[in-house]
Amino acid sequence: MSNDSEPTIPPTDGTGAENNNGDELLPVKAEKPVQENSDAPEESSEIETFEAAEAAVGALTAKSEQTPATAEEADADQEQEAEGMGFLDHLDELRWRLIRGGIALIVGAIASAFFSDFLVNEILIRPLTASGPDIHLQNLVPYGQISLYLQVIFFTAFVLAFPVIAWQIWKFVEPGLHETEKAASRFIILFISICFFSGIAFGYFVFLPISLKFFAGFGSAQITNNIAVQDYISFFMGTLLTTGLVFELPFISYVLSKIGLLTPAFMRFYRRHAVVTMLVVAAIVTPSTDMVTQAVIAIPMILLYELSIYISGAVQKKRNKQQMQESKA
Repeated sequence: MSNDSEPTIPPTDGTGAENNNGDELLPVKAEKPVQENSDAPEESSEIETFEAAEAAVGALTAKSEQTPATAEEADADQEQEAEGMGFLDHLDELRWRLIRGGIALIVGAIASAFFSDFLVNEILIRPLTASGPDIHLQNLVPYGQISLYLQVIFFTAFVLAFPVIAWQIWKFVEPGLHETEKAASRFIILFISICFFSGIAFGYFVFLPISLKFFAGFGSAQITNNIAVQDYISFFMGTLLTTGLVFELPFISYVLSKIGLLTPAFMRFYRRHAVVTMLVVAAIVTPSTDMVTQAVIAIPMILLYELSIYISGAVQKKRNKQQMQESKA
């Protein structure tokens, strides 16, 4: 028998479809929903990952195939390029430091020019006139006094601009120092300037009067002591510059101790030799045979030597402390 009398339930959810004529509902095979381009992103990601890995392998292979000579040449080229740029930068920095020092020198010269008469009459000639009435200055060339004034102006300008010039030199050297060295050298320009000005004062107020008094009183009374002004100005500036540099001995000791070329033990070991040498130097540079005069010249040098020993000891003590801290770390 046929099952036409039995009711047929229309399928839902896409499992069947109704005939257009309404006679019979035929079962329809359910189709799997299609996901468009479902595998495309995964395939694209896999391709990109593969390409990146292949590029990394290629780079490592090229690096491994590079010969050591080629790598060394590349490093050398880079170092030469860096050094060349650093050298040009240093030249430019040095140029600007020299320009600033020159500006300070010009400003000092302009200021000294306004007081040139005072500098010549009261500063330059006064030690000579105070040494006695038997010594005089004379000009032997037409342009002698013009040259004298110019030398006095520029010498005074150098003395006034010395702290600025020292500062410019220090700022040029400072980038090559470590942070600890920069911190330890915070007041180094003040220290240098004090030493230099102390030497200038010692030469002007102590060494020059003693020397000129001896020159004025030595020799025959029948000979007039007429000194050429150019010789006097050379003696004057040479004496002051020499004493100014001699008084830089503590600073020189500091620098040599900082770089490890000088130790307090070395200076203490040769203390006797240094004292004898200073006494000999004082006897040579002091025209008088008076022991008191020689002692006046020698005692400051001996005190400077002792101060240099103290400075060198302080530098070495600080260096040893830093080395102990680094070894513990």
